[in-house]
Amino acid sequence: MENELYRSEVECKRESEEIDFSDGEKNEKGKISYHCDICGKSFSGYRYFMMHKRVHTAKKPYRCDICGKSFSENGNLTIHKHIHTGEKPHHCDICGISFSQNANLTQHKRVHTGERPYRCDICGKSFSVTSNLTCHKRVHTGEKPYQCDICGKSFSQSSTLTNHKRIHSGEKPYQCDICGKSFSQNGHLTRHKRIHTKEVTSL
Repeated sequence: MENELYRSEVECKRESEEIDFSDGEKNEKGKISYHCDICGKSFSGYRYFMMHKRVHTAKKPYRCDICGKSFSENGNLTIHKHIHTGEKPHHCDICGISFSQNANLTQHKRVHTGERPYRCDICGKSFSVTSNLTCHKRVHTGEKPYQCDICGKSFSQSSTLTNHKRIHSGEKPYQCDICGKSFSQNGHLTRHKRIHTKEVTSL
């Protein structure tokens, strides 16, 4: 780990010779902070400052030797490799389910705790996942960023667009395991299954 950190710092210093960076400045506490002259963000550590600069330069020096995908940080490459290995090192100590990323485990644990840290500043509704808050906010803004490339209809969520596209393709991936009838949406299958449960209860 120490060698990895050292290697990363050496790579960052090498990059600094190629790109024009602003020098570190002392803050009010006397500590040196590094200021990004492109987006204005500040960093207390030189290494993190240099890693951040890759966002703007599009440098991705860490390459996956399996699929060739490149990353700006070594940690992101390590996380990515779990896709290929199937490794899920992060375990929930409550229910035992495993995840490839610690962030996904943190998110999952909110199912048990009921924690909803992401709050809508317009209506006050809270969410356990930041992406759900982003989707929810479109109710207020009316934003519909997902457009059907066949008919041009727009949607606020990508999942709604996926469901809509089945109108054009005729795809029906949800099949009833009782009678074999297929549906384009899972909700339609759920409603259909009530026909069978009513038949059983009426016997």
